[in-house]
Amino acid sequence: MSQNIYQTTYNKYKQSIDDCISALVKNSEPKSLYDPVNYILSGGGKRIRPLMVMLCCQISGGDSDAAINAGAAIEVLHNFTLVHDDIMDNALTRRGNETIHKKWNVNTAILAGDNLIAIAYKSLLKTESANIKKIVEVFTEGVIEVCEGQSYDKDFEERENVSSEEYLLMIRKKTAKLLETSAVMGALIGNADDRSIGELRNFALDLGMAFQIQDDMLDIIADEKELGKKIGGDLIEGKKTFLLLNAFEHTTDPTETELLKSIVNEKGIHKNEDETINKIRSIYEKNGIIENAKKEIENYTNDARQRLEYFKDSEAKKMLFWFSEMLLNRLH
Repeated sequence: MSQNIYQTTYNKYKQSIDDCISALVKNSEPKSLYDPVNYILSGGGKRIRPLMVMLCCQISGGDSDAAINAGAAIEVLHNFTLVHDDIMDNALTRRGNETIHKKWNVNTAILAGDNLIAIAYKSLLKTESANIKKIVEVFTEGVIEVCEGQSYDKDFEERENVSSEEYLLMIRKKTAKLLETSAVMGALIGNADDRSIGELRNFALDLGMAFQIQDDMLDIIADEKELGKKIGGDLIEGKKTFLLLNAFEHTTDPTETELLKSIVNEKGIHKNEDETINKIRSIYEKNGIIENAKKEIENYTNDARQRLEYFKDSEAKKMLFWFSEMLLNRLH
C-alpha cells in the first residue's frame, strides 16, 4: 500500500464519519438549540478519535463499518468537551470559527453542550455488538475521566506549583483518555481478546500523550504559517505546559526563573509579547527543555509502536501505523 492509498482510505473513513454525524441531528426546532449544535458539528476537524475506533475494530478482525456509529459518538462527545472547555477558558475562536458562547451566548453554549452528550449516546447505542454493555461502560468512563482531567487543568491555573508528573496525569485524563476510549471501543466491536484490547488501549494512550506533548512543543518552535495560529499562544495565555513546568525544574539562573515565574504569577504575557516569547524560547533551548520534550515524545511514540508489534501483519496494522505517523508528523 502506498502513502496515497492510506490517505485515500483515511479520507473515505472520515467521509463516512462526517455523513454519520450529519444524519444524527434531525430536529431543527427550537432553532436556539439546534443551530448551535449543527454549527459545532459541521466545524470539521481531523476526526482522529472516530478513525481510531474504526481502525482498532479492523485490526481486531471486525468490519470498520460496524464501528461508524461508535466513532461518530466519540466525535460528538469530543465536541461536547470543546464547547464547555471554550466557555471555561473564555476562548473566542475554535478551528478558525467563533466559539458558540461568543457567537450566541454562554447559556446557549451550555445547553448545546448538554444536548451533544445525549446525541453522542444516541449514536453509540446504534452500535450492533454483543459487547454493547461493555462498550457503553468504557464510553461513560471516558466521559468521567475527561471531566476529571479538565478539573485538574482548571485547578492548575490557580496553583503556583505544579509538577511535571501532575501535568502528565492531567493530560492522560484530558487528552489521551478519549483516544484510549476510542481504541478500546473499536477493539470490543471487533471482538478482540483481552490481550489485544490491552495492547490497543496502551497504544492509543501512549500516542495521546505523545500528541499532547508535541502540541505543547509546537506552540513554541513551529513556524506560525504552518501551525496556523500565533506562536507562543500558550505562554500568552499563561498555560502550564510540559515545557514550562520542565523549565521550572531545570532552570537555575535567577533571572530566567523570575521570567518563568512571571508567566504563572501574571497569568500570561500582557506586554512585549514577541520579545518575551523569544526570551523564553532561549531559556528552553539553553536548558535543554525542547530536547527533553522531544525525548518524552519519542519515548511515548516508541512505546505506542511497540504495542502494535503484538499484532500479525495486515493492511489494518499498516494503516494504524500510518495513522500514528500522520498524527505525529503534523508539520512535516
